[in-house]
Amino acid sequence: MPGRNEGADGSRLGVRHEAGHRAQEARPAPDPQQPYDSGPVPGAGLSTCPTCGAAVGGGTQRLLSALRASESRFRAAFADAGIGMALIDADDHIIEANPAFAAMIGREVGELVRMHIHQIIDPEDTPRRLYLELLRGETDRLRVEKQLKHRDGRSVWSKVTISLIRDGSGQPLYTLAMVEDVTEQRLLGDRLAYQTLHDPLTRLPNRALFFERLNTAFQAASAQQAAAGGDGPRVGLCYVDLDGFAAINEMLGHHIGDQLLVAVAERLGNRFALDAERGADPDEDRMLARLGGDEFALLITGSRGSEQLTGLAAQLVEALEQPFEVAGHQLTVTASVGVVERPVHQTTPIDLLRDADSTLHWSKADGRARWTLYDPDRGAHQLTRQRLASALRPALERGEFTVEYQPLVGLSDGAVRGAEALVRWQHPRYGTLSPDRFIPLAEESGAIVPLGRWVLEESCRQAVRWLAEFPDTETFVSVNLAARQIWDSDVVADVAQVLEATGLPARLLQLEITESAVLGPGGRPLQALQALADMGVRIAIDDFGTGYSNLAYLSRLPVHVLKLDGTFIEGFRDSAGGPPGQVEGDPLADDPERRARRDTADEQIVGAMVQLAHALGLTVTAEGIENAAQAERLRLTGCDTAQGWYFARPGEAGVVAAILREARSA
Repeated sequence: MPGRNEGADGSRLGVRHEAGHRAQEARPAPDPQQPYDSGPVPGAGLSTCPTCGAAVGGGTQRLLSALRASESRFRAAFADAGIGMALIDADDHIIEANPAFAAMIGREVGELVRMHIHQIIDPEDTPRRLYLELLRGETDRLRVEKQLKHRDGRSVWSKVTISLIRDGSGQPLYTLAMVEDVTEQRLLGDRLAYQTLHDPLTRLPNRALFFERLNTAFQAASAQQAAAGGDGPRVGLCYVDLDGFAAINEMLGHHIGDQLLVAVAERLGNRFALDAERGADPDEDRMLARLGGDEFALLITGSRGSEQLTGLAAQLVEALEQPFEVAGHQLTVTASVGVVERPVHQTTPIDLLRDADSTLHWSKADGRARWTLYDPDRGAHQLTRQRLASALRPALERGEFTVEYQPLVGLSDGAVRGAEALVRWQHPRYGTLSPDRFIPLAEESGAIVPLGRWVLEESCRQAVRWLAEFPDTETFVSVNLAARQIWDSDVVADVAQVLEATGLPARLLQLEITESAVLGPGGRPLQALQALADMGVRIAIDDFGTGYSNLAYLSRLPVHVLKLDGTFIEGFRDSAGGPPGQVEGDPLADDPERRARRDTADEQIVGAMVQLAHALGLTVTAEGIENAAQAERLRLTGCDTAQGWYFARPGEAGVVAAILREARSA
């Protein structure tokens, strides 16, 4: 049989004293109250057998001497072993223990003899069941990790290997436990686990523990909801970001910023973590975590509705308004908080955090130092923006963009001078999208650079077609140029390459750029525009009057055209059956006197800007012309060209060609 068999060596040598064995079995059990006596040592006498008393011969004498030497070696190894060892009988009493085991639990060897093992090891169901299987001989070895009770009350973590010792007939006799102290390794593992799940600076739970707790809460809530039905448990999240923290890092250094984060974590922890311990709702659980940088999160599982979460968010904002004393500096910070609260079965951990992050950005955009509750409609709009932004570049590759053209008409003779190129996105899901839906996204993502180059090339090709069909008119094309195209690309080289590839004369290309981009900080836009003007390209300032309006600077710009913003043209508009200047939705519709003064002011401003532009050698284009009266009044101010629905709506290139053909045949 497997296992350690006492007397096996004697059996192989033919030495068996049956009567002696029977006498040994009849020996009374030892008294638990008396010190354990293991009896005579086999082989101690040389003339008689210590078991049965029979006379022995020379061969047996040699065997007994070998057994005695073997036992001496075992006892020496047992006593001097570096790990703890103990012999345990079938009744769970310690027969013998070595000094290493006694020292491990702060006791003497003598006091361990006949001690029940449960005095130093707490019984557990699973290890106890496995141990009983070992005692019954069903297994030969058992390995477990157990806590031992030290004399001073502390726990000693140990790895215990228990081996079964069998008698000569193969029956279980007692067990040998070998015990290794792994307390230091266990403590080191606990420290590493703590460091893995906690922020080293603030000691708060980190992002990993936050998601672990969040996923656990969702799993438990899903099981509870499945069992109970209904809406089930709810979950809430307050996503906190400090306002202006980067400025503190920059001005005072990162070491001050770190100390501020520690102070913030301590204040929030004292205010909200303690509240969690004395919360009135036993089903509610809170966790405050640092997710990274200056971002914190307060997770509420078992929340009671959005009012509870917004109340906590208001407390968070209020708690951080009080100044912090950090290294001799009195620092004042505010916080923006994004709030999400909903039933667990209606969301996922990823969606919850994503929506909280979006709401946090809304709070920042709305003015900071405030909390904002998640709005599904606003979230849907944000999601649409994200989808459009991510689809911009693939859409360009798939050819989903088209260019429409709106004529630029001379007010003096009504002839078409040129056409503005207006890009459209034929989106497969959202239909035709106007530039205001995707151009800001393209500028944010950088997709405006390849998109702008494509529009430029497509527009120049079309202008070449117009030139081929109508060589006498020399109709120019006007293309919008985003500021990021100047900063993120070599726009001068791009324009030169497109002109060369398409064969369009530079004088028939006009580039429109807003005055805020031209007059903003830095000299690169001016250098690029000057280089383009030197090539012969026309430069137009778009939406003039809504940006810097630096008139002194205007005289030094390489500009040919000013395009007046449509807001200045409102005073020229006539609605059907209404007095001049009245438009639908006009806030001054019920105050004719004030409206008349405004209209007069607009007309005077436009006239003054036209005169200024002409004095500087520039031409003026007005946008948003909707009727003949507007066009006539603008002509009287000296405005050169105009565009708007009165002349033609934006359309395919054939719309411009049709107008040019009609003018030629007239």
